[in-house]
Amino acid sequence: MSRRSTNRRKITLRDIAQGCGVSPATVSLVLQRSPLVRTTTRARVEAEIARQGYVYNRAAANLRQRTSSSVALIVNDLSNPYFAEFAAGVDEALGAAGCVTLLGSTGESTERQRAVLASMLEHAAAGIILSPAEGSDGDAIARMIGAHTPLLVFNRELGAGDWDVLALDNRRGARLATEHLLALGHRRVAFFGGHRDSSSCRERREGYLEALAAAGAVPEPQWLIETAPTRLEAARQVGALFVRDPAPTAAVCYNDAVALGLLLGLAARGRRPGEDFAVVGFDDIPEAAVSLPPLTTIATDPRARGRQAAERILARVGDPDLAIARTIAPARLVVRESSCPLLESKGVRP
Repeated sequence: MSRRSTNRRKITLRDIAQGCGVSPATVSLVLQRSPLVRTTTRARVEAEIARQGYVYNRAAANLRQRTSSSVALIVNDLSNPYFAEFAAGVDEALGAAGCVTLLGSTGESTERQRAVLASMLEHAAAGIILSPAEGSDGDAIARMIGAHTPLLVFNRELGAGDWDVLALDNRRGARLATEHLLALGHRRVAFFGGHRDSSSCRERREGYLEALAAAGAVPEPQWLIETAPTRLEAARQVGALFVRDPAPTAAVCYNDAVALGLLLGLAARGRRPGEDFAVVGFDDIPEAAVSLPPLTTIATDPRARGRQAAERILARVGDPDLAIARTIAPARLVVRESSCPLLESKGVRP
């Protein structure tokens, strides 16, 4: 062996990364034959490996390797059927790419969120999809995750940061729902459910108020009712709609879980949803089509959104230099039997 070869500095992952303009983590994924890396990025890295003559010590790497083919999904409320559908979509897309889903739920607790994030980072998730808990601090989350773990924020605002965002068209969706009820003759339209400090609830309320204002309708303060965004809590709060006159004749609900709770609560009070009180939900979870009555709602296709989020985080893991993207997913009105014309328009006073 020549003196030159014995004194030659060992080539590292960092050398390869610098040579082709990617992160060392991306080089490592290429060497591990991970499906997370884009084809074009893989080709660039492999060409640089050949150019520098790097030799991969797979045995040593296997000792160091943890779970780089996993992606973490952390949601704020796993009991919400919307997130069950969203998680199914995430898992479908990750599974098709040969990856696994690490699933966590925060239950709207920022303290629990910190613990779940810490656990996911300990398990070396390649990327994180997060629907933040109410009251989340984007700066604190960014410091916790660091610069090397890709993050996609879904559903709620988390401030400006170096992460991709997949949002729903909350304002337009709620406006469509309100305009639908106004077209049916309703002028006393409530907004029912959710917490106003939640960005998604705030945006939906804004769309509702915009539609009323455009129609020259002014909502009474008591028509904006806050509840936890769950079926049981919504059912318990139905009485709040009718404590003062003029009572509303219709409601735009924060989500489908709230809307389904409202249907139950109305029936328990002797009212007939879809006949003498109109209800519109938001999400179009599978149960919406088979509720009694079937629920008019704003469709956002949660399973497709899950696939979309997973595909984006995989692209980000494969190519960290991708430009940050903010995507607004479309919302559309699906009319079913829970939204009915105002009784006055049919010759009967409510």
